[in-house]
Amino acid sequence: GNENAYGDQCERCGTSLSPTELINPRSMLSGSAPVLRETKHWFLPLDQYEPWLREWIIEGHKNDWKTNVYGQCKSWIDQGLHPRAVTRDLDWGVPVPLPDAQGKVLYVWFDAPIGYISATKEGFPDEWEKYWKDPETKLVHFIGKDNIVFHCIIFPVMLKAHGDYILPDNVPANEFLNLEGDKISTSRNWAVWLHEYLQDFPGQADVLRYVLCANAPETKDNDFTWKDFQARNNNELVATLGNFVNRAAVLTQKFFEGRVPERGELQPIDQEVFAQLAGFPNRVGELIENYRFREALAEVMNLARLGNKYLADTQPWHLIKTDAARTGTVLHVALQVAAALVPLLTPFLPESAQKLAAMLNFEPGDWPSAGRAEQLPAGHQLREPALLFAKIDDAVVDTQVQKLLDTKKANALAAAPVTASKENVSFDDFGKMDLRVGTIIAAEKVAKTKKLLKLTIDTGLDQRTIVSGIAESFIP
Repeated sequence: GNENAYGDQCERCGTSLSPTELINPRSMLSGSAPVLRETKHWFLPLDQYEPWLREWIIEGHKNDWKTNVYGQCKSWIDQGLHPRAVTRDLDWGVPVPLPDAQGKVLYVWFDAPIGYISATKEGFPDEWEKYWKDPETKLVHFIGKDNIVFHCIIFPVMLKAHGDYILPDNVPANEFLNLEGDKISTSRNWAVWLHEYLQDFPGQADVLRYVLCANAPETKDNDFTWKDFQARNNNELVATLGNFVNRAAVLTQKFFEGRVPERGELQPIDQEVFAQLAGFPNRVGELIENYRFREALAEVMNLARLGNKYLADTQPWHLIKTDAARTGTVLHVALQVAAALVPLLTPFLPESAQKLAAMLNFEPGDWPSAGRAEQLPAGHQLREPALLFAKIDDAVVDTQVQKLLDTKKANALAAAPVTASKENVSFDDFGKMDLRVGTIIAAEKVAKTKKLLKLTIDTGLDQRTIVSGIAESFIP
């Protein structure tokens, strides 16, 4: 059911295909139907490695590989593996280094994995083997779902066949991220271009990082929309994370001259915050180690929510009127939560974490230190508070949506069939035409006109003078 399936694999479902299985096949270059021809190829004997793959993947990785990766590999193996051609009849590519392989090149997905190793050797000529041969090395492949079979079956079989290379420990492949309901395509300009984003949203790289991670297609396809981008920024980064940090810093600046206040006797609500804080580094770290980055980021945001709720429950802006010492304890606790956010945010929002650290005048310790209750000692001087995130208005995202709508309109026009205005002529009639390329050797404005230029043209046989209405666009 996928009209855009390739001759070796369907990108939509991951099924392996033979070119002869395609319905109404056509060339992507010419649009014409391909012609079957007899040829000779070299094959990778995947069938001979099926028992080993079953043991290595189906039995060995059923509990630690992502369900979408494991499921696709299991489907391939259960259907029965067949030898796969690793050569092609093309006039471009890496030539097959065999004497009887004239005109043959390596199939790109046989050549590309070898390129991973050779690129490492090129960059680290004296150390490359520790990356690919050392049993202590942990090899992880971060890829998209359309490449699962190559990185989980074909490449590992190549490594196993050689015998001296380590195998991937994990292949945490993501599914597809669409854009406004349509597949991202650079050739159709249906994409969010990074350089354009950084121009349109200066200083907001972390917002895109946040949305892409929070919306990551880790186990199923997902969709990026500009309205969701705006909502996540305004409702989560600004209203939750930014609001908590700003409240804690501004109130400390206002009530205690920007110094971390003394911690008085802890009440149950304070003790509960510290008890929960202690568990965050381990939970977030474990999620990251298991490649569940979306959940890890959500857990970091839960820490910000904890801080927000704590301030909302204790209301230090009202408490200061009756109990300054208790207010100091509340802000002391809140600032410890803010300090814990610095290392936990760094893998996801590095620039914002750096800004927060600068605001707190704080150099974070190791990862476990984020769970400690006394990272900022009493009397520690904070720097001037600043907003971590800014609200994004409707007009800003409307501009981005309109840009995509303009792209969709341009694509539709480009794809529209063109009706010939006149019938084709024969080649003999075309040969009767005298077409020449001339060189403009002089140009000057025609007096008393705004649009006309007088041009002197050298045709190669003679020189001619013509008049052109381009004076408003070209200054001679």
